[in-house]
Amino acid sequence: MNNSLKNNILHFVTNLYFYNGLHLDNLCYYKFHKNKGEHTIAPNDKNNKAIMNERIRSKEVRLIDSEGNNHGIIPTVKALKMAYDADLDLVLINPNQNPPVAKILDYGKYKYELEKKAKEAKKKQHTVDIKEIKIRYKIDTHDYQVRIKSIEKFIAQGNKVKIVVMLRGREMQHSNLAFDLANKFLADLEGMPVIIEKKPQLEGRNVTLYIAPQNS
Repeated sequence: MNNSLKNNILHFVTNLYFYNGLHLDNLCYYKFHKNKGEHTIAPNDKNNKAIMNERIRSKEVRLIDSEGNNHGIIPTVKALKMAYDADLDLVLINPNQNPPVAKILDYGKYKYELEKKAKEAKKKQHTVDIKEIKIRYKIDTHDYQVRIKSIEKFIAQGNKVKIVVMLRGREMQHSNLAFDLANKFLADLEGMPVIIEKKPQLEGRNVTLYIAPQNS
């Protein structure tokens, strides 16, 4: 099939769609592949959320071409023809405007760039973890200082910290000492940019407290 006949068929189907109200969703839509240099018919992809080509229902669009030039409001049929002639896609980039804003572009590249930006944004997002510090109320001074430094590091990284003072067996009788140790942590961390999410409390056989960075 030569290019002239293809274009005639394409324009005929497009005109039927826009002027007679035909719905092509259950038939097929045309997808364009620049590397092949020809129009190919592809089945409707329900997972593709982009409103593009024959899926565009508006009879007019605000058109931006592939060079970034603004053509103002033009008939969608004309915009589609411009996209087809350039072997590109017509994609709505702002469907909520009236009439919607459409751009002529290579949808494959456009989708790739969107996914790339989304991945980069996700990488920049910091996941807040809850770091746990477990200790016994009989902890010696050296180990206590090591725990303080660990807490300072976790807070500086933007993480929350759960401090657990463990009580075993008859140590439950001395839970007041566990509370004293928990409060000592709070006193020694007063100079740090932290907030107390949960004050020292008894959870089962442990005394726990939760602290977090001030900007969390």
